[in-house]
Amino acid sequence: MKLDSSIAAVVTGGASGLGEATVRLLASHGVRVAIFDMNEAKGEAVAAEIGGVFCKVDVTDDATVEAGFAKARAAHGQERVLINCAGTGFAAKTASRDKATGETKHHPIAIFERILQINLVGTFRCIAKSAQGMLDLEPMEDGERGAIVNTASVAAVDGQVGQAAYSASKGGVVGMTLPIARDLMGDGIRVNTILPGIFNTPLMNAAPENVKAALAASVPFPKRLGNAEEYASLAVEMVRNGYFNGEHVRLDGAIRMPPR
Repeated sequence: MKLDSSIAAVVTGGASGLGEATVRLLASHGVRVAIFDMNEAKGEAVAAEIGGVFCKVDVTDDATVEAGFAKARAAHGQERVLINCAGTGFAAKTASRDKATGETKHHPIAIFERILQINLVGTFRCIAKSAQGMLDLEPMEDGERGAIVNTASVAAVDGQVGQAAYSASKGGVVGMTLPIARDLMGDGIRVNTILPGIFNTPLMNAAPENVKAALAASVPFPKRLGNAEEYASLAVEMVRNGYFNGEHVRLDGAIRMPPR
């Protein structure tokens, strides 16, 4: 797919981190970009900088997702590109004992469900609604109508202690990539997923310098955290390269996460 001003895109979680870098790279090619995010101040600021549109969207809420697509399409037309970066995490053991008191507890079930709702169901919700709109687009070269890129994590396959909810949600994103690509193959819509490793995002920036240094040292090569622009580069390549379909790709400096 040639990226230029004829293409409209939606990026969820596009106000910061991996999503923001992707928004900026798409816009640099002339693509008309809509940002879906909960952070209104940051989202409006980024949208103003790139000449895009901001839509306040909670990916767990059907009504705001519908309203977001309606607003984006009113401004830019039906999107041919959807990149899903919205997501969150939580750490807790499945069951544990307090060393001081001996009291036992289990992972909060409501939080487990919430993580799945955001990372997995929210991603699928946006895919389903975007793909439905893409069906009415005129096909381009090779019969292509659109391209979708999802964000999982290396935790999908290398989940660490306390990551049951997060790993389950991201493993679900990986697991649904191929069947969704097969669902949409007859209509010329491609679907791929990126599994980022340890990236230098706003969340990571809040960590102490010694913690970030230790994490960087654990990466085989290069010995540093990933940059959001490197994620954006792969996401955009997955959109541009018409033979990229049904795949999930690690972007992690060859790291394999240990138990802790």
